[in-house]
Amino acid sequence: MKLSVIYENQTIDFGIEYSNRRTMAIQIKPPGRVFVLSPYGIPERIIRNRVKSKGSWIIKKLSELKDIDPEAYRKNFIDGEHFLFLGKNYGLRIIKNSRKIPKVFFQDSRFYIETSDSDQYRMRKAMEKWYRKKADRIIDDRVEAYAHKIGKEPVSVKVKEQKKRWGSCTAKGALYFNWRCIMAPPGIIDYIVVHEMSHLVYPNHSKSFWQKVGSVLPDYKKRRKWLKDNGLKLDL
Repeated sequence: MKLSVIYENQTIDFGIEYSNRRTMAIQIKPPGRVFVLSPYGIPERIIRNRVKSKGSWIIKKLSELKDIDPEAYRKNFIDGEHFLFLGKNYGLRIIKNSRKIPKVFFQDSRFYIETSDSDQYRMRKAMEKWYRKKADRIIDDRVEAYAHKIGKEPVSVKVKEQKKRWGSCTAKGALYFNWRCIMAPPGIIDYIVVHEMSHLVYPNHSKSFWQKVGSVLPDYKKRRKWLKDNGLKLDL
C-alpha cells in the first residue's frame, strides 16, 4: 500500500507493510524509499500522523541517502572479487569443473566456488546457502551466550530472508535473524542478537528496552550506528 503526507511543503511518499509486530517502525532505504512497518489493524490516520511526526528526520535521511546506489554493492561473482564474513573481506576463486550446482567452501582465508559455468544467479544462491548455514550455528551460539544476561530464552531461533530488518521477535517469543548478519563483525552480530533478545522482556522500543540493551552492551549506540552506516554492504 502506497500513501503520502505533506510535511513543510514537501511530499513524503511511503509504503506500508503489515505484520504481527507489536509496534510501528519507519525504515528508509536508498535511494529514497520510505517504509512503515505496522501491526495489523492500525488505522491509516495513525500511520500518517506517525510519519508526519517524524517528517524532519525522514527528510534529512532522504537527503543523505539520495546519492547512494544499492547496486554498487551487488556482487558479480568473478574471480578475485571480495566477500564479507564476520566483518572481514576474503577473496573469491572460481574453479571450473563439471558441477551443475555450484558448491561453495572456505579454505585458507579464501572463498571457493566450484561450478561448470558462470551463472551469477546460481552462484549467488550457493553463496547464500553457505552464509545461512554459518549464520544458523553462530547465531545459535550467541543467543545461548547471552541468555543468562537477558534473563529469558526464546522459544526458537531461526535464520531467514529478511530484506528490511536485521532481526525480529514474535509475540510468542520466537526470534528470527537476517542471514546477512553473518557478514558483519562479531560485535555487530552481538548487538543484533541482544537487541532482539531484549524484546523478549520489553516488546517495544521504550526507555526500559534500551536500558536493557545498554545493561548488556554499554556501547550499543556505537554498534547501532555502525550497522546503519554499513548495512548496505552486507549483501550479495
